[in-house]
Amino acid sequence: MKLITTLALLLTTFFVNAQNFDGQAFYESKTTMDMDFGGREMSEDMKKNIAERMRKYLEKTYILTFNKSESLYKEEAVLETNANGGGRMMGMMMGSFSAGDQYKNIEANQLVEEREFYGKQFLIKEEMVPLEWEMTKESKQIGQYVVFKATATKQIDPNDFSMARPRRGGDRDDEKKEGEQAKDSTETKESGDPFDEIEVPKQVIVTAWYTPMIPVGHGPGEYSGLPGLILELSVYRTTLLCSKIVMNPTESEKIKAPTKGKEVTREEYNAIVKEKMDEMREMFRSRGSGRRDGGDFRG
Repeated sequence: MKLITTLALLLTTFFVNAQNFDGQAFYESKTTMDMDFGGREMSEDMKKNIAERMRKYLEKTYILTFNKSESLYKEEAVLETNANGGGRMMGMMMGSFSAGDQYKNIEANQLVEEREFYGKQFLIKEEMVPLEWEMTKESKQIGQYVVFKATATKQIDPNDFSMARPRRGGDRDDEKKEGEQAKDSTETKESGDPFDEIEVPKQVIVTAWYTPMIPVGHGPGEYSGLPGLILELSVYRTTLLCSKIVMNPTESEKIKAPTKGKEVTREEYNAIVKEKMDEMREMFRSRGSGRRDGGDFRG
């Protein structure tokens, strides 16, 4: 009788812990960058130099603290370096969009995200919109975990400049009229519209690898909705790979929704970004026009 009681208590404890476990997942971010800025020719040394200067924007570590229903995703704090972004437009763009803490509550279907844009703090609140995942039987091993592949198509807001990427030279060449003479590359670099160097994709393919061995629907960033923790995620040229998992840590950050910044919807935030980008684009156009026409530009 005592043995049966002990087994019952052990099973009860096991199921309670399974429902209330928490953990931390550490992700390493890697982003590849097209060095063909607007089709300009660059030496290998120049490409290497720009890639090195962009490293702090392209390679980061994130921590996902989670329990059964909530998660908090944030960048791991690191010492600032003196490295500046390479590429006039891409360096400026990446330095102007600073993602803060991101909170998800699966049960409440709530997402709260801090964003810093040109020195101003915003707090984006919205309902979670899960992607339509297509799950497959394809599997592989990540560390000690068996993971399965799932894919989805994500539509990108045209004003979401955090998704901006260098435009390939061929894209611009295709727009040239037949018989049009190519402009001097130096003139294009100095006086052309730098926004012509970038583009925001209309949609991207998202590939996730999740493990049912950790049965929570969380993942890095805003991604969620799979029957297991996402350990690897690829979105366009960025891949997030889980390098370490700590289950039921003795010390971990409390999961709380961020509160800093002006509260806005995603649509309102993107509209603010668009207004600023339009203002900057007009400034560049005016400056370029002033140089070509001999006019005076002050700004």
